Amino acid sequence: MSLDIRPATHDLWPALKALFGPQGACYGCWCSYFRLAPKQRLAMSRDDREELLKAATAAPLPPGLIAFDNQQPIGWVQVTPRAHVPRWNTSRTVSRPLDGDDPDDAGLWAVSCFFITASRRGEGHSSALLDAAVDHAACYGARILEACPMEQAKHSKSPSLYVGSKAVFEKAGFETVAERKPGRPLMRKVLA
Repeated sequence: MSLDIRPATHDLWPALKALFGPQGACYGCWCSYFRLAPKQRLAMSRDDREELLKAATAAPLPPGLIAFDNQQPIGWVQVTPRAHVPRWNTSRTVSRPLDGDDPDDAGLWAVSCFFITASRRGEGHSSALLDAAVDHAACYGARILEACPMEQAKHSKSPSLYVGSKAVFEKAGFETVAERKPGRPLMRKVLA
């Protein structure tokens, strides 16, 4: 199977909205979890979070990639500079930067979220999205791409795998550089 994976630009907003559905992917998140401080995110309505992602698709740097199968959107990966996902960088998170790394460094990127439509989970689409995310990040000047996946979930179709699975990242050549919580490694791939 060959997926068509494209940057989530403003012209593709209708496809991303259709993929996320009326609930906004995971419980109305609209992929805002790592983009906002918790109090700020909770103070926003679901519609506000939707508008935040919609605005991001109009920015010069797309907030992620959308996978299409037969012109139907089936998956999403958020891949951005670390600076675009500030919650990823706080001192209490397992995804925080390594000592000495500056989260505002434009060459330090993060793969922070996946969303696969429920009927297509467990088919290997995360791997295809991750491979495309690596290429996308490199095209935009990323030197280092990081992730903080789960080592294992109760089952492969679990929505809690929104951060991705360690095995998928290992297959793509990422290596563990820190583990601040059991089962949640910080993984890295050097691109340049």
